[in-house]
Amino acid sequence: MSFGVIGGTGFYTFREQGEQVEVTTPYGTVTVNRAPVGGVEVAFIARHGAGHAVPPHRVNYRANIAALKKLGITSILASASVGTMSDAMPPGSLVVITQFLDFTKSRASTFFDGEGGEVVHVDMTDPYCPHLRQELAAAGAALGEMVIARGTYVCAEGPRFETPAEIEMFRRMGGDIVGMTNVPEAVLAREVGICYAAVAAVTNWAAGIAPEPLKHEEVSGFMATQTPRLRALFGHVIAHHRETDCPCRRRA
Repeated sequence: MSFGVIGGTGFYTFREQGEQVEVTTPYGTVTVNRAPVGGVEVAFIARHGAGHAVPPHRVNYRANIAALKKLGITSILASASVGTMSDAMPPGSLVVITQFLDFTKSRASTFFDGEGGEVVHVDMTDPYCPHLRQELAAAGAALGEMVIARGTYVCAEGPRFETPAEIEMFRRMGGDIVGMTNVPEAVLAREVGICYAAVAAVTNWAAGIAPEPLKHEEVSGFMATQTPRLRALFGHVIAHHRETDCPCRRRA
């Protein structure tokens, strides 16, 4: 097994068939569904749990990444539902994330917290695997999907939505899209040497841009229509993936 998939809001299963296993890690136990995709066995984790039971600031990011590492996963594809601050990325867009701005506050954000005397500073110049990003863009072209190849993701703490003033600040700082889950997930994957890429499904205009207040039910409902697109995109990458000597894995 080499591929893991982490599904965000509205993306709670990847394949109906498969084996459900419990993986024990030092950070907690994780439910993983293992199923074949394009001849490759894939480990799937629903980030928010079945039925969206876990809010973004309470997701056990360390346990999820540690579980995939324990299973021998070398590449992760993740989804994220986001609001948009950019006219170039309207609702309905799929965006391959290339950079992030971190505004989280209370999360366990690293495996290297100084225990055992190990202090590690992981380079994040290119926080998302360049090879997987290229493969996602190629998959979009092959499937006839409009996939935007670059975008800066702002990670807010949640679970509340952002204020219009915050959105204006994020936009001025260079943010394109805003969500609540991609940090520390991307960082933790890099710390353990797993290639990681994420696709953001744009569900709505951000606060202050949207014509009316946003409701979580509206985001979830819209994501239900976008999940088949994400499954097809990820499935194409997994079926056509070619292993490389990727610099993402040199931290492992």
